[in-house]
Amino acid sequence: MSDKKLMKGNEAIAEAAIEAGCRFYFGYPITPQTEVAAYMAKRMPKIGGVFLQAESELAAVNMVYGVASAGKRAMTSSSSPGISLKSEGISYLAGCDLPALIVNVQRGGPGLGGIQPSQSDYFQATRGGGHGDYHILVLAPASVQEMADFTVKAFDLADKWRVPAMLLSDGTLGQMMEPVSMEHYEAKTFDKPWAVTGTGMAREHNIINSLYLDPQKLEIENFRRYERYERIKAEEAMWEEYLMDDAEICVTAYGISARVARSAVTAARAQGIKAGMIRPQTLWPFPVKPFEDSLEHVRAYIDVEMSMGQMIEDVRLATRCARPVCLSNRVGGMIPSTEQVLAKIKEIAGGLDK
Repeated sequence: MSDKKLMKGNEAIAEAAIEAGCRFYFGYPITPQTEVAAYMAKRMPKIGGVFLQAESELAAVNMVYGVASAGKRAMTSSSSPGISLKSEGISYLAGCDLPALIVNVQRGGPGLGGIQPSQSDYFQATRGGGHGDYHILVLAPASVQEMADFTVKAFDLADKWRVPAMLLSDGTLGQMMEPVSMEHYEAKTFDKPWAVTGTGMAREHNIINSLYLDPQKLEIENFRRYERYERIKAEEAMWEEYLMDDAEICVTAYGISARVARSAVTAARAQGIKAGMIRPQTLWPFPVKPFEDSLEHVRAYIDVEMSMGQMIEDVRLATRCARPVCLSNRVGGMIPSTEQVLAKIKEIAGGLDK
């Protein structure tokens, strides 16, 4: 008998968070992620957890800040405009080296934009999103199963490195339904001697703080944090390769766009075109290695995104601009089609033969 259950992507995130040991959820409704909050509202009271619909996005992320300070696993979720409102709190979490999970089920923008899926928050996620020098871990699922798997992974990585983590999804993945298995999860526990849990007069007081009036101390903290970021880059980058062994054209995409791109690569191979795909699973740290390795045989790259071209900049950096990188995109809530991506592959392949 299969242990899989048909779930929406947003529901899979919520249930996986519970499986990961999260017992504190603070959020505010916004389409297309509201199912995360609705699911938590039903489940948390039944397992002794806390669900609270805050009065605003700002309040929700700062409640996460408080619980994370106590060493407990906490999360919040929202969609693009709501994440913008949470950005100050995310910067505070990073400045205090606090682990927590932030879920962004992206929608079109800028501004209120639309409620259809998008990938235009890439810059916001991978460049920190708030003020100051910092990064957060960013994981990008491409299926409902990965929505669950990467939620658990994000909690573990956040605790391991004391860095906030973001699950960067989109409205399509959040709303679509696929079979999901969760029986393989085991909630990990991490020692958190830094947590504000009360001393019992047995140790020095722990202080959670991101304010440094002495500029030299703040500089030391920033340098120290970036040394940790370098270790994260070396150890935690995740990616998937498809038909890359002899690929002359590399298609790269993440999230829902990667599913379209993979179908286009398969179709191109059927027509005798040596196409392959690199799918980043972590957007920060960005998986530089597979792109560096691919330079030995890849002659051109096609970046497929539901944005005006944001990840394309990291692809160019990873390949050191040694090969042409072009964009195949849709925006405003539109999803690229297999036919569109295949047409771009054939166009590039035709140019290489000249």
